[in-house]
Amino acid sequence: MEVLEPFLNRIDNPEHRVRMEDVFAWILSKFPTLEPKIAWNQPMFTDHGTFIIGFSVAKQHMAVAPEEAAMARFAEEIERSGYGHTKGLIRIRWNEPVDFSLLEKLIEFNIEDKADCTTFWRK
Repeated sequence: MEVLEPFLNRIDNPEHRVRMEDVFAWILSKFPTLEPKIAWNQPMFTDHGTFIIGFSVAKQHMAVAPEEAAMARFAEEIERSGYGHTKGLIRIRWNEPVDFSLLEKLIEFNIEDKADCTTFWRK
């Protein structure tokens, strides 16, 4: 988690910081082979040098970005979650619960789908 500390330390709201720490700790516990990193000033997790999932924070929400392929694959579940979303990210308002089962599916899909990927982003 040490690599993510600079990002976490920039989150002014202590409750939001704790929430992000909890999400990151869950990912590291559930997917210990993923490598946390900061790129483009955002925290993300990679597998064999390829992007798996990224995060950002805003005043009203945390954003989860798993790449468009994962968003398309789980579009119905994302819609059912009630989270705001675009084609590239999910917005989880600070007062909404985190759907860890959805996060798990997004991460597992990207790990499997990108197992042979040799680039950071899908082509």
